Amino acid sequence: MKKQLADAYRQIIETLGEDLERPGLKDTPERAANAMKFLTKGYDQDIDKIVNDALFPTSSSEMVIVKNIELYSLCEHHLLPFIGKCHVAYLPNGKVIGLSKIARIVDVYARRLQIQEHLTQQIAETIREKTAALGVGVIIESQHMCMMMRGVEKQNSVMTTSCMLGAFRDKQSTRAEFLSLIDR
Repeated sequence: MKKQLADAYRQIIETLGEDLERPGLKDTPERAANAMKFLTKGYDQDIDKIVNDALFPTSSSEMVIVKNIELYSLCEHHLLPFIGKCHVAYLPNGKVIGLSKIARIVDVYARRLQIQEHLTQQIAETIREKTAALGVGVIIESQHMCMMMRGVEKQNSVMTTSCMLGAFRDKQSTRAEFLSLIDR
C-alpha cells in the first residue's frame, strides 16, 4: 500500500508542475506516503485489541471524566488536518475502563478520514458499548485547517460537537455536571 501511496503523491507533485528530481522533493513521495499511513493508522487498529480486557469491577457509580485528550485527524472532505481536544465522561455500571484506553479509543477513530460529527459519535458509542455505562458524554473542540488555510480563511474558528448518550441525554443534571466540570 505504501508504494501505491508514494506513486499517487508522485503524480500529484508532478501535476503541480514540480520536478521530483529537485533535492527537496526527491524522497517526498515516500515521506508523504509514510506520513499518510501514520495519520490514518486507525484503519489498522482493532478496538477489542486496544481495550484488551482492561475493564475492572467497581462499586462506584460516580462520573468519570477524562478531559483535554488531544486529537489529530484528517477532514475527509479536503484531507486537511483538524486538531483539537476531546472530553469524555461516563457513568460506570459495575465496571470502569482503564484510563489510557479512553485516549486510545479517541486515537483509533481520530486516525481515520473523518468529519468531527461522526468522530464524536463513534467515541461515545464505543465507550458505551465496551463499558455498558449508564451514560456517556463526549465533547470535541477542534480547529479545522480546511477553514483556516483555504475557503473562508477564519483563523480563530473552533468547531464544537457533542454526543450525549443514556443519562447524559436523559438527565439535565448529569449533563450540567459534566459541562461544569470540563469548564474548570
